[in-house]
Amino acid sequence: MHALCGNLSGRTRNTIMSDPVAPSRAPREVYTPSALTRFVRDLLEDALPLVWVEGEISNFSRPASGHLYFTLKDAGAQVRCAMFRPRSTWLRFRPADGMHVLARVRVSLYEQRGEFQLIVDSLEPTGDGALQRAFEQLKARLAAEGLFEAALKRPLPRLPRRIGVLTSASGAAVRDVLSVIARRFPLATVDVLPVPVQGREAPAAIVAMLQAASRARRHDVLLLTRGGGSLEDLWAFNDEGIARAIRASAVPVVSAIGHEIDFTIADFAADLRAPTPSAAAELLVPDARDLARALARQRERALQLLRRLLESRTQRIDHLLARLNAQRPRVRLARADERLHVLRRRLVERARGLLERREAATRQLRLRLFAQHPAARLVRRDEHARALLERLRVATRHGVERRRARLGELARTLHAVSPLATLERGYAILLDDDGREVVRSIGQAPPGRALRARLADGELALVVKDR
Repeated sequence: MHALCGNLSGRTRNTIMSDPVAPSRAPREVYTPSALTRFVRDLLEDALPLVWVEGEISNFSRPASGHLYFTLKDAGAQVRCAMFRPRSTWLRFRPADGMHVLARVRVSLYEQRGEFQLIVDSLEPTGDGALQRAFEQLKARLAAEGLFEAALKRPLPRLPRRIGVLTSASGAAVRDVLSVIARRFPLATVDVLPVPVQGREAPAAIVAMLQAASRARRHDVLLLTRGGGSLEDLWAFNDEGIARAIRASAVPVVSAIGHEIDFTIADFAADLRAPTPSAAAELLVPDARDLARALARQRERALQLLRRLLESRTQRIDHLLARLNAQRPRVRLARADERLHVLRRRLVERARGLLERREAATRQLRLRLFAQHPAARLVRRDEHARALLERLRVATRHGVERRRARLGELARTLHAVSPLATLERGYAILLDDDGREVVRSIGQAPPGRALRARLADGELALVVKDR
């Protein structure tokens, strides 16, 4: 009680002074509900570390915010619990009412209602039954997404040249796989890609190795395997990340985990599930002895087909030879040779007649060409050109004379009406000082103005003295 009172010091409070009638009473400290619940919450969170609590889930709810709210109870008590995002998204199972779980919690108080509650840091089911329920829940959720659809399964290569084995480098499974493959198909190259096959670090390591092998594309097929064990030992292969990495791999993946009765999420996601590592090795590669026997059978069959083909072709040739002899080809060749001679003679006669006709036509054309010799036509054209040239000279001379006479008449007419002729009779034209405007009135020539007088033989500069 003394510790509680000591912790209350320094917090928000209202002090009520003692009644003046009873001065001997000590002052009282009054707290609001908010201050009191805040103090109790801090006291609980400071006094109690993270603890583990086991119990049964009831009143479970998951609102749209992603937080989880439920009650954890046993036969004698119950307490409210809350698990906030993002921790609620990290759960590997789906909580439900009636499930027994083990929770790592921080003790706190919900101030708005003054209720005692547990803030859940991590949550896991308890016992093998809980693991099996978590397995079934994850399997159902991934199956609902279509991750296990048969249509997604890829065929395995018939003759793989390089195989990648994801397993523990020191386990019995890798020895079984290497032994079987070496015995059945020694032509295949096996690369051991070491990964942990149990424990907390195993899922992340397996996912990283699957992604690296997918990017490298060095292998024709990948084998994910390990030997048998308990449910807890095989639990690493019930990881959602491994299932999604298998489906996202660019290389087909075969799983062989545990014994024939063991099933994991990786088995459902893989392109093929084998009951044991040895069985997986037998499924991955063919038996070399079976291949040799099949090859021998194919060789024998090919030889038989070749013999039958040769026999068929020989019979065909014999049949054609018999038909050829039956048709007496020598007689047919003799008749064809005789017809060839007749055709050759007719061809020569026709060619000779055609040549004669062409020669006669050539002679006629030569005579016509001489009659139309270019030299004679050039003489006639030259005489005609000289005549035209003479006519052009005469016509040009007459035209020039007519235009010269017409020009003289026009010059005399122009001189008769020209102002210059008037100036020759003693007249003059008065212009302004610039010589641009004609002075027609005395109003344009005030005293002192400079004028110019245009005469027949030149100009005079004038100044008006008086009017």
